[in-house]
Amino acid sequence: MKYQTIVNGQTFDVEINEDGRILVNGEERAVDFRELRQGELYSMLLDHRSFEAVVDEHDDLYTVQMGGDLYEVKVTDERSRRLESAFMAFGDTGGEISIRAPMPGRIVRIPVEEGQAVTKGETVVILESMKMENELKSPRDGTVHRVSVTAGDSVEQNKVLVTIA
Repeated sequence: MKYQTIVNGQTFDVEINEDGRILVNGEERAVDFRELRQGELYSMLLDHRSFEAVVDEHDDLYTVQMGGDLYEVKVTDERSRRLESAFMAFGDTGGEISIRAPMPGRIVRIPVEEGQAVTKGETVVILESMKMENELKSPRDGTVHRVSVTAGDSVEQNKVLVTIA
């Protein structure tokens, strides 16, 4: 899986291969990462050097305190970036926007219903693909006009899932 990580404004391309190898900007790194306290304290060995980090998550931004330094970190995976760039083409116009499946998968949950007001960035569908849950978010404020799937449905790529007006 490929990720784009922005740390204090500097961008890094991170690739985690199926065999556990990690590449940062194309260079292989030796990394071992463990959660010490659920959701907040982590231990990491990076190139045989030990670090502990306190992580606090706010929406899609993480603050990481490590070695006395504070970092702002944003991580996006390849699928999310593709999905976000597809929505950017719509702009913030007043017409309907269809949230489509970015890949084949199974609908896990739909936390919205028709007629519900949603805000930009709010999760409208959770799609499972390749054993990973992907939260599909509203690209703008609006109202859920139509929900075209139900939990448990299998969907193909580009299937309309939710329409927002």
